[in-house]
Amino acid sequence: MHSSFIAYIDESGDEGFLFKEDGRGSSRWFVLSAVVFRRVNERSGVDALMRVRQQLGRDRSQPFHLCKMDHLPRLVLFHELAQLSFWTVSVLSYKPDIRDVVTYQSNKFLLYRDLTRLLVERISWLCRDHARPDEGDGTVELIFSDRAAMSYEDIRGHMRLLRHGIGLNTDGQVHWPAIDIDRLRAVQHSQLAGLQIADAVASSTFYAVNPNRFGITDPSYLHLLRRHVYRHDRNWLGFGMTFLSDFGSLKSRMPHLGAAFESW
Repeated sequence: MHSSFIAYIDESGDEGFLFKEDGRGSSRWFVLSAVVFRRVNERSGVDALMRVRQQLGRDRSQPFHLCKMDHLPRLVLFHELAQLSFWTVSVLSYKPDIRDVVTYQSNKFLLYRDLTRLLVERISWLCRDHARPDEGDGTVELIFSDRAAMSYEDIRGHMRLLRHGIGLNTDGQVHWPAIDIDRLRAVQHSQLAGLQIADAVASSTFYAVNPNRFGITDPSYLHLLRRHVYRHDRNWLGFGMTFLSDFGSLKSRMPHLGAAFESW
């Protein structure tokens, strides 16, 4: 039996820790996001991007990268995506709050793996909450945007260790019946519409929290997909949107966060 859900995963920002006073250097934030479709709705993402291409006169060979698009094409894309049926799940790290920087600098991709664990936990909860007995086997297929320098077999191995209780901390737990580790794979961004949608979600989340070189953030794109954010018992914080640092503390130091997530 096929999986009930399919999750496309991409990131925005970087994993560096070189923060300069003028705002340059490494990004202050690192974001990992997933777009989760019911398997029966998967084709809708492909069709949506085809419609956007037609509206913009864009060639089919050109993948969508939000960072390479101007404002008007972005609006066309997000208004089209807003009509679809999917959920978003994001995990956000404000890197200046990380105390043990040496450990992260000496263990390549450790931050990515940490965010992946939290992301997969929440994807598994979403699948648990929304599974239908007549749609697949209840599992989710996890498809990552391929990072050429990283081994996804390492990610699979990390997930297997977690499944056996090795290295699992106490802040949550994966609903393992929803996760098929062997199906986890990485695909080039340009090859799948779902990964290009995940790029749009990760980038829009990043723009909402990470000030640009002028000190300005832009939550407008993220707001267009606000109803898609995964909620459990109407709660989005810790479910569809998870911060590694305490969100209340972050808001007190960065007022733009309060504005970005006001009335959610």
